[in-house]
Amino acid sequence: MKPGRERNAQKERTRLAILDGARTLLRQGRPVTVVDAAEVHGISKATAYRYFSDPAMLVAEAGLDISVKPFDEVVAGCGSLRQRLKAISLYFFDLVLENEAGFRQFVGMTLTAWKPDEGQRPAYRGARRLTMYRRALAEDDGGLSPGDQDRLVRALAMSTGTEALVALVDVVGATPEQARDSVCDVTDAILNAFLPAG
Repeated sequence: MKPGRERNAQKERTRLAILDGARTLLRQGRPVTVVDAAEVHGISKATAYRYFSDPAMLVAEAGLDISVKPFDEVVAGCGSLRQRLKAISLYFFDLVLENEAGFRQFVGMTLTAWKPDEGQRPAYRGARRLTMYRRALAEDDGGLSPGDQDRLVRALAMSTGTEALVALVDVVGATPEQARDSVCDVTDAILNAFLPAG
């Protein structure tokens, strides 16, 4: 794995470990702080605050993360890379539809935390879908270069999840069913641009 990709993978592992620590605290009925969640997996305070500066956002995301199915379950029955990537996209859009209020609240909290005068970007989101897309590509790269794999992951990630729901339902006025059909169409178009037909 190239150094930049390994660094991104390590960031994802650290972030997921902090979320797992928060879920552990929630299951134990203990208060969740950024430091306590990080300590569950031996992550330092300084590192933890690079990922989550607000315990409320950590709790919100940890709560959403509980309901995510494992990769193998999401892609069960898919025979090709194209089918796995499409299954991941539709799974995450369906997850948002089923948990709309929680996802909207989380996105709202993320956007509220952004401070333009400090040049601070909103907290990194979308780790679950990025991890699944990358795992599918790690198992079968479809003949794509690492750069094209990254482009494909970015394109798929932007076309599903809460962002797609807001664009399709709030901006375009689509029903949930129409929105899901649109996500399906856009996913097919992206996959057609990167992968051979099949």
